[in-house]
Amino acid sequence: MDSNKYTVSSGNVFTDVGDADAQRKHNRIILAVHIADIISNRGYTQAQAAQLLGIPQPEVSNLVNHKLDKFSFERLLGLLPKLDREVNIVVKKPSSGSQPGFNLQMV
Repeated sequence: MDSNKYTVSSGNVFTDVGDADAQRKHNRIILAVHIADIISNRGYTQAQAAQLLGIPQPEVSNLVNHKLDKFSFERLLGLLPKLDREVNIVVKKPSSGSQPGFNLQMV
């Protein structure tokens, strides 16, 4: 048996395991990680973050622990302005060599 065999990741674990909803799940995780990082970097407690975001503290706990069943992509986007983030959506043709789809970029 060749122990050096491996598969290169696509960069999206949900795609790699064949999840039909891979892109949506991947984008939700990216947003949740970004939101959790802001909360952590600012030193907010979950109670403080809950008050700022206008959601119950248990939902902040779920968010920072990436339990995202109750968080749609749109809901996560809506939390970003409450954390002093500007959200811009750009629709364009794919650049040469790239595939059409949803490309989430955090700046």
